[in-house]
Amino acid sequence: MPLLDTPVRLGVQLEPQQVSYEQLRDAVLRLEDMGVDLLFNWDHFFPLHGDPDGAHFESWTMLAAWAEQTERVEFGALVNCNSYRNPDLQADMARTIDHISAKGGVGRFVFGTGSGWFQRDYDEYGYEFGTAGSRLNDLAAGLDRVTARWAKLNPAPTRRIPVLIGGKGEQKTLRIVARHADIWHSFVSPDEVAHKLGVIERWAETEGTDVSGLTVSNDLKGRGTADADALHAAGTRLFTLGFSGPDYDYDAVRNWLRWRDDKNGGRA
Repeated sequence: MPLLDTPVRLGVQLEPQQVSYEQLRDAVLRLEDMGVDLLFNWDHFFPLHGDPDGAHFESWTMLAAWAEQTERVEFGALVNCNSYRNPDLQADMARTIDHISAKGGVGRFVFGTGSGWFQRDYDEYGYEFGTAGSRLNDLAAGLDRVTARWAKLNPAPTRRIPVLIGGKGEQKTLRIVARHADIWHSFVSPDEVAHKLGVIERWAETEGTDVSGLTVSNDLKGRGTADADALHAAGTRLFTLGFSGPDYDYDAVRNWLRWRDDKNGGRA
């Protein structure tokens, strides 16, 4: 671990804030046409930066629209907040979006999830904020319920829906990664990756799980190609670029697509 022969993929996180939905819809089409591999939004109810009361759209309903709108790209939230919805409901929503996106084939939905952190969401929507530890405990229990529900639903998901979990905490988060994740996403530096992967492997031994196929994912915010090269050398294979509107920087996406293709030997 990690699988060094797997291709590099580029994700773009469309921030669902400070723009109209028409602008988001157009950006989704353009980014898919450009050849990005994954599209993400985030699961919040208010903007994370800029005008705190500016325009903002809900994650899951948007993802269902993307499932119908797109043809090729994989997509999901980076990340869903486990606290905001019953876990069995989350599983059913994910399964339904998976089917919407399949269009006669295999679904393209990625179940990215986390424990939540943005207190304003909790306070204004009436959720109990708790503590970082209690929210992580709820995430661990919630993921057990999500995977159990996927096994019961009729019809079943079109594929084993990939689970993406973000974070780097060694006592709880990385144990959840070892138990459930297909993709581990973080913001760690290149020289931290090997240590964190070692922690995941030790938790996998405790959990009795196989993490040999885990995809290592990281963020491109504030990073240039030298940092990305170092992350790649450490085993990172999914790179995600934050994308802010309304003045979307498509040139930045083109540059990272060229970098991706170069890492893949000139193949998209």
